[in-house]
This record gives sequence, C-alpha cells and structure tokens, in this order.
Amino acid sequence: MSLHEDAVLVLKSYEGQGDQAALREVYLEHLAAHPDGVYKPCEAGHVTGSALVIDPSRGRVLLTLHKKLGMWLQMGGHCEPGDATLTDVALREAREESGIAHGLTLLPGGPVRLDRHPIPAPCNWHLDVQYAALTPAEAVAEISDESLDLRWFAYDEVAGVADTSVVRLMEATRARL
Repeated sequence: MSLHEDAVLVLKSYEGQGDQAALREVYLEHLAAHPDGVYKPCEAGHVTGSALVIDPSRGRVLLTLHKKLGMWLQMGGHCEPGDATLTDVALREAREESGIAHGLTLLPGGPVRLDRHPIPAPCNWHLDVQYAALTPAEAVAEISDESLDLRWFAYDEVAGVADTSVVRLMEATRARL
C-alpha cells in the first residue's frame, strides 16, 4: 500500500465532528485530485503529519519554537518517500524534533485533529493530520537543528504561548485521554 492510499484510508476512518468532518472531505477531495498530494512538490498543497508530544503523568506538553515561523508548535513536518503510513510520518517527526528516540507511542484511535493552514507559494496549503504522542515520564527532550527552542509547558500555559490550532489539538488530546 502506498502512503497516498494509507492517507485516504486514515481520513475515511477519521470520525471528526462538525468542521472536522467538512475538513476531512476537503482532504479526501485533494487526495482524489492529486496522486502526489502527500508530498511537498504538490503545488496545490500537501498532507503533513504532526504529533503533540504529551506527558499526561506530569500534565504537560512539549512544544518546539519553529525556526522559520518563530511560533511554538507541535512536532511535525512533511511526508518523505520512506514513510509508509501517516503514523510513520507523525512518529518520525515527533522523534526527530523532540530528540526522544525511544518510548513515544501514538495515542490510540488515529488522528486527533485535522488542521489546514496556508503556506507561502508555490505550495499554498498544508493539510496537517495531527496525532498525539505519549511520552514516558523519564523521557529527556533534546533540541534539534529544526528548532530555536524546545520546552515543556503545563497544560494551562499553552494558550499563552501557542496559536489556536495548538490549543485545540491539546484540548482534543486531553479529551481523548
């Protein structure tokens, strides 16, 4: 199965409500129209995978200060040719950007949220499939070269540093826990 086929199956089984259901249809229409729609060269936009790294035992989330955007975000990025599934993308990005090489596991139940956001041309759109990655309490995070900073935030601190999409992802993750 290709990454494109996996993305279609994941999205078809995603049970988002309200605006999330409508967004799921936008993603599926994009993938139906663009066989290359999971990869960065697709100028109509492309699917990305991300994961909110969360430590429920300590009531905190790990955010990265994105080098290009200067914003506190969850770990995430582009699909690569070696990725077989969207969960592979989300876990790879979480490991790479958090420096936590072992022990991260995705929260069961598939994606937590979808978030479509504009990016500069020529790519135009990121169609982000957002997961949550649970980390062991003893995990030690290490900053990567993709970040300006990496920091743990208590749940109640996130709204003060991150944008609405990250806050919604954290809220949806906590609701699923």
